[in-house]
Amino acid sequence: MAIFVDSEMAGASGFADCINLAPGLKERMTATRIVLEKFDHARQVLNLMEQFGANTAQYVGAHPWASRLDRSVNLGTRRIDGDMRLNVFHYPVNGWVDAVVMNFLMGQATVVQLGELTRGSYQPLADTLTAILPVEKRHAELGEKGLRVALERGHDRTDAQASVNYWYSRVADTFGTGSSDHFIQHRKYALRQKGREELLPQWQGIVHPILAELGLDVPR
Repeated sequence: MAIFVDSEMAGASGFADCINLAPGLKERMTATRIVLEKFDHARQVLNLMEQFGANTAQYVGAHPWASRLDRSVNLGTRRIDGDMRLNVFHYPVNGWVDAVVMNFLMGQATVVQLGELTRGSYQPLADTLTAILPVEKRHAELGEKGLRVALERGHDRTDAQASVNYWYSRVADTFGTGSSDHFIQHRKYALRQKGREELLPQWQGIVHPILAELGLDVPR
């Protein structure tokens, strides 16, 4: 639960900085709504964590959620000290198109990962994530739409491809490793059953056709 909350907090905080990068008023309103909804998703799961002793009053101020590492860093699946956000939320966004590429790729990864967690054994969490899932799916679709519109308006496809090249592997790393202690513990308690070997191809099956349709290559 902490990974989800911290990732939503960090994702929303980072995307908030992108609102004024959006090219038009409609896009800025959409970005603002995404930020609001991600903070609300964090709130819903944080409320569940309170039952396990989490200090919800101090949680929000406990970490610099908008902080990012240098863009040249690639952590892979290695964890670092601090909050429990997924590593992809440690990386900075470089402009509006870079933001929508990240939102599209990571949004679809979130949909796949939450879909697995909605079948978990802890029913309060499963129910909460079931309600959150359609909203996160819409966020991913809005990322795709933002990228599509930018390309239709003449945005440099080479620049968009550079963003895909940057984010693709970093998003793929959010599926972890099938042998990690974290995944083994989750499977032990029936919180999830599928690991990287099953979920990564599911994500690829969603994003690869869309990238091809947009005239963008899948990084090797």
